Amino acid sequence: MKIKAFGLAALTAMTLATAAHAASATAPKGQDAIKNVVLVHGGFVDGSGWQKVYDILKKDGYNVTIVQNPTTSLSDDVAVTKRAIAQQNGPVVLVGHSYGGAVISEAGTEAKVQRLVYIAAFAPDAGESVQTLIGNPPPGASQPPILPPQDGFLFLDRAKFAAAFAGDVPAPEASFMADSQVPWGVQALSGQVTVPAWKTKPSWYLVTLDDHMIPPQAQQTMAKRAGSTVVEVAGSHAIYVSKPAVVAKLIEQAAHDKK
Repeated sequence: MKIKAFGLAALTAMTLATAAHAASATAPKGQDAIKNVVLVHGGFVDGSGWQKVYDILKKDGYNVTIVQNPTTSLSDDVAVTKRAIAQQNGPVVLVGHSYGGAVISEAGTEAKVQRLVYIAAFAPDAGESVQTLIGNPPPGASQPPILPPQDGFLFLDRAKFAAAFAGDVPAPEASFMADSQVPWGVQALSGQVTVPAWKTKPSWYLVTLDDHMIPPQAQQTMAKRAGSTVVEVAGSHAIYVSKPAVVAKLIEQAAHDKK
């Protein structure tokens, strides 16, 4: 009986040890790291652009959800993002690119959201919108090649898309992005943030120094106002496509850091 009991105990211990090892192999590196990441895309694109960042984060053990915003209005996009946040099983790192920064600024007040990450993104204050933020560009800043509205939606000039949005993305991929643009609703552009999450949640900001959609100076100003931890990198507005490792690294830093 003693031999059998010992054998059962040993087997149980071995099973628990094996399970613990398997869990540690798939868990994000570092103690107390947040494991849930929600990625929010910006205007003119959809969530598929996050795939390279997604692959890195998944490989490193994170639970990653990509929001597919309709980009019809800020309120609609915030509602979709909040549903994605609600599905998570614990604390969340909420990430926004470009217009997605306005979305996470509004949706990030949800209790599960612990960290915010802005990737070449707008970070509006209360009462501000993307429209108000782009209305007074820094002197000499590039002007995004936005075409006049069509039925309440905006597009970028396809011929100028690569230079403005994806200057360091391989030409075939940039061409595909230009030809697969998602209509961006004028109501999304003008939607005002009510209570910006960055006022109460720690944030990180990746400034793209070769950006011709949101001037680097404007990015730096918004990041400073938000009190964000700032990383600057040479890259285009589509940095999440051209340099996914840089983006994933900052997201993982946010998941680990304690502010």
